[in-house]
Amino acid sequence: MPDTLTIIDNRTGKQYEVPILYGTYPLYGAAIRTTDLRQIGVSGEDFGLLGYDPAFTNTASCKSRITFIDGERGILRYCGYPIEELAEKSSFLEVAYLVLHGELPTQKELDGWSWNVIHHSFVHENIKKFMDGFRYDAHPMGILISTVAALSTFYPESKDIRNQQGRREQIYRLIAKMPTIAALAFRHTMGYPYTYPDNDLSYCGNFLNMMFKMTELRYTPDPVLEKALDILFILHADHEQNCSTSAMRGVGSSLPDPYVSVAAATAGLYGPLHGGANEQVLRMLQEIGSVDRIPGYIRQVKEGVFRLMGFGHRLYKNYDPRARILREMTHKVLERTGSSPLLDIAMELERIALEDEYFITRLLYPNVDFYSGIIYQAMGFPVDMFPVLFAIPRTAGWLAQWSEMLDDTEQKIARPRQVYIGPDTRPYLPIDRR
Repeated sequence: MPDTLTIIDNRTGKQYEVPILYGTYPLYGAAIRTTDLRQIGVSGEDFGLLGYDPAFTNTASCKSRITFIDGERGILRYCGYPIEELAEKSSFLEVAYLVLHGELPTQKELDGWSWNVIHHSFVHENIKKFMDGFRYDAHPMGILISTVAALSTFYPESKDIRNQQGRREQIYRLIAKMPTIAALAFRHTMGYPYTYPDNDLSYCGNFLNMMFKMTELRYTPDPVLEKALDILFILHADHEQNCSTSAMRGVGSSLPDPYVSVAAATAGLYGPLHGGANEQVLRMLQEIGSVDRIPGYIRQVKEGVFRLMGFGHRLYKNYDPRARILREMTHKVLERTGSSPLLDIAMELERIALEDEYFITRLLYPNVDFYSGIIYQAMGFPVDMFPVLFAIPRTAGWLAQWSEMLDDTEQKIARPRQVYIGPDTRPYLPIDRR
């Protein structure tokens, strides 16, 4: 007997059989088509039943082979590979290839992929003129969003999104140019001269070069910090149907070029509830101010006065697997960079959260945003750059989701339904009678 769901409408007494899709793999989420609910109604004129799900907390808008998350068990996998193994054994560019192609590359494939990405890292000189138009104190995320959208005008051929070779070219460009634009945005706000890419460096090493090179003839990245950044980029490459990824798919469903779709996704990442979460961690640490003020702050957290930023996660009801990886990396980075008052506060908060019964019973473990904020601060990145640093690696995931959507024959232009709760038909009154 096929998997079905029996629904009895108590308003009418009618019974309906609705097919259950993917019921063979319940671990990965069985589903019904919500359009099958349309047949359930009180009368022939009834619109039918809708699924009402604010924020899409239990609604699947697509099928995907890219990322699997089991928040109850603390599992994150890209294309079946555990995130722990990828962080230990892979590079970011290798993981970017994986999420886009569904398989890990051979050495030959990785060499070709890396060469294409690295050799697309330069931007047109007019881009720098465009960026010069922003105020000196413009937020780098605002600069990034606007500049990525502007790339659409530099590559008009990108509008032919069904051209597979052209699509690959835009993917190379976007993954390559995001670090360049991010570094240019930082240097613009700091008043520093722009630094050109160095194609002899790794993806992350080159980004550090474009960020921090000053008067030296050749920038040599610290290998510990370069590795830390590479791991952070791996952990942030994709994370299923979050706000920014949904924005990428939603905007992309109207079939614009990938530059404006990535700009839309980056805008979705801009908010403090998404890409700005690690920024909020640092602001919380600044608000606490010193280690001796932590007990009082913790007491107010327990009383509901404050939220402890960087602890707990909407999906993970266990330890965030990305946080386990970054916890070890945080201590390696601090051994190299040295501690600071803010980092001392963070480490004491971490100790309390891992030992205090209040946090343990509520599963309020430090999450990826807690540790990433600490690492970025230790490496010398200003707080305003934190969401930008999130956008760079997530571009690979956005593009993987975009490509998957374009090749999915079931997908159409996104158009959610609503439950209308306004007034019924009303007579129009002339203005002198209102």
